[in-house]
Amino acid sequence: MSNHLTPGVIGGMGPEATIDLMYRVFQQTTANDDEGHIRLLVDNNPKVPSRIQAIIEGSGQSPAPCMVKMAKGLVNQGADFLVIPCNTAHFYYRDVADSVDVPVINLLDITAQQMLNEQCLNVGLLGSTALQLTNIYGDVFKQYGLTPTYPDPTYQDALMSLIKAIKAKSFTDNDLQTLNTLQIHMVSKGVDCLALVCTELSVIKDKIQSDVPVFDAVDILSKEIIERAKLIKPNL
Repeated sequence: MSNHLTPGVIGGMGPEATIDLMYRVFQQTTANDDEGHIRLLVDNNPKVPSRIQAIIEGSGQSPAPCMVKMAKGLVNQGADFLVIPCNTAHFYYRDVADSVDVPVINLLDITAQQMLNEQCLNVGLLGSTALQLTNIYGDVFKQYGLTPTYPDPTYQDALMSLIKAIKAKSFTDNDLQTLNTLQIHMVSKGVDCLALVCTELSVIKDKIQSDVPVFDAVDILSKEIIERAKLIKPNL
């Protein structure tokens, strides 16, 4: 039995994005054999109520109770800290963090810290429309002296269609053109960099061609998981 900290993943939002995170943790971990890799406790639950319906449309039930139940289940299985690989779901971060007695990594905080480290002060945020409506990134960025810049409404609508296409596995070359047009639009708004703050977009990161640096919240999260999982459990 390893004496290192065990991460717990509140996943399924969406399921492919969770698998992508798991693969990146595996890929970025330096190991000579199986035992050198990180134990991950994952609840890849695509049945979490829709964040879009709850936040944007106002017609769905809150995902919070389901996420809290998942968090408690992961802790009961032995998770020493938790992560939520969905930016929009961090609207319910406090519900989850207050329900368990282990740390819950805040993806928004570590993304903002990375932007600050890279001296990327005007950040073009590519993510769900819910991020704009809730302003959860804006609130966090303000603490770090960063400026969030979002796509104009027409471009944001196109971005949401793109995100839905990725979820449905119906991404096409036309969507790729939309993506490249979107990045040109963001550069024209004067951003220092782009931040992929929807885990669906992380799945197609390699297809993005940009004139400014592109940072991926999933990459930032996977590296944080690896660093924390190196730590030794207390009292051992």
